[in-house]
Amino acid sequence: MTNLAALLDSTTARHPDRTAVVCGDSRFSYSRLDQASNQVAQLLVADGVGPGDKVALSCPNLPYFPIVYFGILKAGATVVPLNVLLKPGEIAYHLDDSDAVAYFAFEGTADLPIGAWARQAYEESDRCRSLFLLPAGTAQAPWAGRPATFETVDVADDDTAVILYTSGTTGRPKGAELRHRNMRDNVLAGKEIFAVDEARPDTYLCVLPLFHSFGQTVVQNGAVAFGGTLVMQPRFDAEAALTLMLAETVTFFAGVPTMYWGLLGAPDDGVDVAASAANLRVAVSGGSALPGEVHRDFRSRFGVTVLEGYGLSETSPVASFSVYGEQPRVGSIGVPIPGVDMKLIGEDWSDVPDRPDAIGEIAIRGHNVMKGYYGRPEATAEAIRDGWFRSGDIARKDADGFYYIVDRAKDMILRGGFNVYPREIEELLMTHPAVSLVAVLGVPNDSHGEEIKAVVVKKKDHDDVSEADIVAWAKERLAAYKYPRIVEFRDFLPLTATGKILKREI
Repeated sequence: MTNLAALLDSTTARHPDRTAVVCGDSRFSYSRLDQASNQVAQLLVADGVGPGDKVALSCPNLPYFPIVYFGILKAGATVVPLNVLLKPGEIAYHLDDSDAVAYFAFEGTADLPIGAWARQAYEESDRCRSLFLLPAGTAQAPWAGRPATFETVDVADDDTAVILYTSGTTGRPKGAELRHRNMRDNVLAGKEIFAVDEARPDTYLCVLPLFHSFGQTVVQNGAVAFGGTLVMQPRFDAEAALTLMLAETVTFFAGVPTMYWGLLGAPDDGVDVAASAANLRVAVSGGSALPGEVHRDFRSRFGVTVLEGYGLSETSPVASFSVYGEQPRVGSIGVPIPGVDMKLIGEDWSDVPDRPDAIGEIAIRGHNVMKGYYGRPEATAEAIRDGWFRSGDIARKDADGFYYIVDRAKDMILRGGFNVYPREIEELLMTHPAVSLVAVLGVPNDSHGEEIKAVVVKKKDHDDVSEADIVAWAKERLAAYKYPRIVEFRDFLPLTATGKILKREI
């Protein structure tokens, strides 16, 4: 069967009693996870959801995420995972843009009222017809009482399994359509990349958000595909992570550089770091380059070499990775994974000369490349040509075929592992009554890699508006990782002859 949910079906058949998910005091065997996902599928079918329909999901790292994720897939529908930090207006946009007919949302907490935001967005949405709120206890889940059996719907390899939203230079987020074969083949490539042995299953510490492609493919789907255990941490905390690593015998850790920075900074008192590290087999990093000193310190303290990789939502996401068992080449994103080709191209798509000093934009071809941007044929045509996807990231390649990123996609800000494109923020800030002109850019930050800064030219007669007022206004309207923490007022911004803002001179 080609359905991505077959990963869960087949692992359950082989290892029904293995522990699939651990979260706090809750433990789910593969049999229990599969049954709960079957109940979700039964609920959706009863609600009129069929093959090809889109179903959105807002949920932090809780057992609900894989339960609903695989339940949607079992019904033959497409999963649309949403960032849990999105505010109502942003959620409504995603629901309508993806044509979602149903929406699952965790009720949230006082600090993160996902459920309240979801209800507001659902009421604003023009197309979504069903909202299912997920309460704190799974016993009261909306599928409670439904049959626990379901025959997974067969789908075509090229049908869309997941739509992952990614920001773009044109401002509004675009949905990358990932086929069942894209997602399946990308996760199965992990068997070779990470030297996985199903007879000795890994225990994965799940700290990367599952709505993001990195956590979804490498951690969640990787664990399910190879009969591993997911130990969920809804929000990363270094000391708590180390405690979980020890208590649950974690062997596989995947994180962004700031998480490694946090683990290295965790105090030894109260946490037995050596014992926590003793079982660690694989450490994976992505999102941005891991500094050389972090590589060395992590190896020294945890006894494991961090493997770095590279990918995008549009590539399911993994495109290249370090070679397991080899010494890392600090700063390198590794080599293309099995079944994937990479090359460097110029602006006109022409190949860059294949020599070590050559620099060009990374282009990717293989089983991992998306079908396209949902409902955006022009954007798809700009991004994909003859099967090659142009990444927007500038790199060089050494004589051994290892790639090194030298610059990011134009204007993109990478804050704490999240891609943020300034255009979307600029467009919102321009609707503030006091803003005449604005440029948003990333500035260096020790803990997040980059912080978001807005340089604003105010309109006349708005002297009473402060920088803090702009920050607070944006915070109400943007996800927590997007709004600018820093605002600076200026009398003018440098412009080109054609009126474009010269950000490099700001």
